[in-house]
Amino acid sequence: MISRGTLPTLTILRICVNPALLWRGGGGLGHPQPECPGGQRVLVLSCRWAWSEPRRRGSRLNIIIIAEGAIDRSGKPISSNYVKDLVVQRLGFDTRVTVLGHVQRGGTPSAFDRVLSSKMGMEAVMALLEATPDTPACVVSLSGNQSVRLPLMECVQVTKDVQKAMDEKRFEEAIQLRGRSFENNWNIYKLLAHQKPAQEKSPFSMAILNVGAPAAGMNAAVRSAVRIAICQGHTVYVVSDGFEGLSKGQVREVGWHDVAGWLGRGGSMLGTKRTLPKTCMEKIVENVRKFNIQALLVIGGFEAYEGVLQLVEARGQYEELCIIMCVIPATISNNVPGTDFSLGSDTAVNAAMESCDRIKQSASGTKRRVFIVETMGGYCGYLSTVTGIAVGADAAYVYEDPFTIHDLKANVEHLTDKMKTDIQRGLVLRNEKCHEHYTTEFLYNLYSSEGKGIFDCRINVLGHLQQGGAPTPFDRNYGTKLGVKAVLWMSEKLQEVYRKGETRDGVLWVGRWHRAAPGHGTGQQESHRFREQWWLNLRLMLKMLANYQISLTEYISGTMEHVTRRTLSIEKGF
Repeated sequence: MISRGTLPTLTILRICVNPALLWRGGGGLGHPQPECPGGQRVLVLSCRWAWSEPRRRGSRLNIIIIAEGAIDRSGKPISSNYVKDLVVQRLGFDTRVTVLGHVQRGGTPSAFDRVLSSKMGMEAVMALLEATPDTPACVVSLSGNQSVRLPLMECVQVTKDVQKAMDEKRFEEAIQLRGRSFENNWNIYKLLAHQKPAQEKSPFSMAILNVGAPAAGMNAAVRSAVRIAICQGHTVYVVSDGFEGLSKGQVREVGWHDVAGWLGRGGSMLGTKRTLPKTCMEKIVENVRKFNIQALLVIGGFEAYEGVLQLVEARGQYEELCIIMCVIPATISNNVPGTDFSLGSDTAVNAAMESCDRIKQSASGTKRRVFIVETMGGYCGYLSTVTGIAVGADAAYVYEDPFTIHDLKANVEHLTDKMKTDIQRGLVLRNEKCHEHYTTEFLYNLYSSEGKGIFDCRINVLGHLQQGGAPTPFDRNYGTKLGVKAVLWMSEKLQEVYRKGETRDGVLWVGRWHRAAPGHGTGQQESHRFREQWWLNLRLMLKMLANYQISLTEYISGTMEHVTRRTLSIEKGF
């Protein structure tokens, strides 16, 4: 609930509608004692256990989150006031109850929600246009980054199955029926909620570092990676200032509480630089040997990708580099291979969206005005395209979608015609490297000249506003999941090596590829951008929403999929 890291260590206990989550290990709570109806005694003991260490370290704040329909194992409701009274009476902690209520329904929609609603609306219309008398009623949904259509009656049946499983107290089954995402989130929460001593000390050590430009969500990934590695019994080191810091020996061992409060911090708490290993390879090797590092987790953008490749290529010369390596993609540009979503890109889109909202609002009540806004992203037009949909831009120029002076002329004429009506404001987005000659200043001069007497223009360069700020909930959760996935894979590889006595030379790139859960991919890269950009399909919708006359023959419709218990199952072990 409080996530900006401005307060001492937080311990969060979540009480949910599913009693199995309460009494079967969820959030650190144990099994209820027979002599203790409702599990009062266990809840208090659990709270004492969970809060004792943070309190000893000086934390004065703990949070319990209760779902509005929370029940105990016998089906009796658990209210917030009941829990408050229990904590006050048994633990003596000063406790307050806050009911969020309809605050959760209000507010400005995020960029994700704006783009999602636009995609679903367009997909729903296309589903109607393509339907035949034999087509079953469907529900338009999103799976990963792909639109899908699900049979309505199958969705209704699964919903009934969930309620039936709850009524019959088959809580584990109810969790699985809610889908892979729900079960993944819950399992990861249980892993990270409280420190669980490792069954035995691991002989392995692991180092974590950030490379490239800071990206929101880096700290969340470091936090989850550190804590999961500690639960696995590994010795965990963090490295300051990327590969350069590793070459200088800026390495320190960390514990569970050293990363407390990192979840909501923006930027990089470890510090990050763009230095690549080839400039200081021998010193890096020396420190890998000195600290006996057997696994290396690198979080960053294209420099992280390139840096790990350089380490892999140097294995023939340095035996010390024959270690397990893993990369988590983190860059606001969303331009690295192996993943459809890079850590930090969601926060960057939200920052750009909020800036554009304010820019448009600044012209409220004035004469007609067009804003030319430059976004970051290098040669990748992801930020411009997605932000353009989220703010209703009239045009978005990107490197991947080549344009000529004739296209610019058509855009100017289209916007001029719109401004002759009751439209008061226009917005044109330009990716910083969309064209060598058609610069932001060129577009400003072009639109200003052609719109003279109809509208005036203003330039805005967002710059590093897109890199700053606290990470969005998406990037916090995404970073947490990637950190967990990376360390679990690295631990598995280390154990395999330990058993078989083989060289530790595994390499993995962790990310989200198409509609798969966080996993690994290889991808292709050219000029710091994908050769295949999934989000280019969104540009058709951007033009349609800007009221251009377009053909829908190029639109890629969502596929019809089925909802069954098998499709809702989860890969065991994650």
